[in-house]
Amino acid sequence: MSARKVLELDRAEVRRARSHAARLGQPVVKLATSHTTVSVERATLRLAGLSGADHERVPWVNHLVDAVRDQVGIEHGVTTPVWDALRRQEAPDLLTLAQKASTGAVTFQIPETKTELTRARRAAMAAVRPGIRQIDRQRATREKMITRLGDPKQRPWIYLIVATGDIYEDIPQAQAAAREGADIIAVIRSTGQSLLDYVPEGATREGFAGTYATQENFRLMRAALDEVGKELGRYIRLVNYASGLCMPEIATLAGLERLDMMLNDSMYGILFRDINPIRTFVDQRFSRQIHARAGIIINTGEDNYLTTADAVEAAHTVTVSQLMNEYFGKEAGLADWQLGLGHAFEINPDLPDSFRMELAHALLARHLFPDAPLKWMPPTKHMTGDIFKGFLLDGFFNLAGVLTGQSILLVGMMTEAVVTPFLSDRDLALQNVRYVLNAAGGLAEDFHPPRDGFIQTRARHVLGEAIELMDQIHVEPSTHGWAPLLEAIAVGTFGHMKRPADRGKGLEGVAQKAADYDNPATTLLEEGQ
Repeated sequence: MSARKVLELDRAEVRRARSHAARLGQPVVKLATSHTTVSVERATLRLAGLSGADHERVPWVNHLVDAVRDQVGIEHGVTTPVWDALRRQEAPDLLTLAQKASTGAVTFQIPETKTELTRARRAAMAAVRPGIRQIDRQRATREKMITRLGDPKQRPWIYLIVATGDIYEDIPQAQAAAREGADIIAVIRSTGQSLLDYVPEGATREGFAGTYATQENFRLMRAALDEVGKELGRYIRLVNYASGLCMPEIATLAGLERLDMMLNDSMYGILFRDINPIRTFVDQRFSRQIHARAGIIINTGEDNYLTTADAVEAAHTVTVSQLMNEYFGKEAGLADWQLGLGHAFEINPDLPDSFRMELAHALLARHLFPDAPLKWMPPTKHMTGDIFKGFLLDGFFNLAGVLTGQSILLVGMMTEAVVTPFLSDRDLALQNVRYVLNAAGGLAEDFHPPRDGFIQTRARHVLGEAIELMDQIHVEPSTHGWAPLLEAIAVGTFGHMKRPADRGKGLEGVAQKAADYDNPATTLLEEGQ
């Protein structure tokens, strides 16, 4: 089934929608490219090999960036003063420099002569390049393993969440889920990690409704899924979360440890974690450049809008966000196959024709983004605790995913809103998915809504509202001098959450780039070196 043939949308309207998205996105990209953040700078130091933490678990990258910021600021980029200090023999290596800087025993400066400036920048480039090369090697390893083991033959891919808080408990659960048919394992982060302005270190054995995202946890889970993938004869993908205040750093660690998908959407942090919009748009662009280089598929968070706004009335805001994420993603270097744009089965099931509207919305996304691996999210908002009704709703959700050609299907749990799922709940949920895929996997080719019928009309209406909203955002007078999209975010256009650009967590970690700003990681990523 081709969603293009099913919906018969006006191609001129689709082009107009993308044109509007680009017009709204360009000022935000300009803002992102003219600023840096402490997390971007820390990610760059991680690419240079700096890792570990002090006895209080404060990472050395935090100590070093904070010391540079206190003395010379981050607007020049931290790598120039850091490698200038190393060249002046303030310390024998990067780790020792960070340790000394944490005690105030290092003097940082911007080199005064062109010769010293050039030497410091060359040294920084030489130190960062191996990190980029490691990301390249991990991408090549993934491609070889997929060629050798094979990809799941059936779409959508089955996406299952595992997160106990203890990485050593997560591992056997993840392997068991793969044996039961899961194609993608997502390890949910501990609650609140997105608000930590540092990345914890090491393997962790306690968390809150999730497991901390750390480089060691990434490494352990990746090895475990490689092991079970060889047993099963198919490559098992690993997902985590590159969002929040450390988005660029977690994206970097994901590339270094060969994660395959990352939740990566600045709007989620802005709306639901009150992270400063400028901070997170800057961070998002760098992280998506890393994802593009690493061959990682991003997952965006449009489904979250529908937990705070009505899924019928706000359907067009999901479409707007998808179009914006496509624009931002491609501008950062992501290909269509890396754009796991999100949407969800969240219409009130008590509404007449609710399932028909779900099909219309899902087909609209499939039509607009035919080559994107769309991520289809299960019902949560209207899961009442009635597990029998919940199981039925999940079955309809699975059927909608099959009928509309979704690419990634997050397994819904009948105990949503009751308890953290038991292993038995996951087994039943996977049975639900397998039944629908086996019984109706080919039904899409027989699904042809009538021309100008309910589904086509609803899809056109939502697209029209999305275009109208983007046009309204663009022409609305600015009251703060911000980019139009930032103004729209400030007044609660998305998810009914008002987030002004001059407020929010992490704003103090943003700096406008100086004319002599330098970041070797950005140079390597943008020039494809």
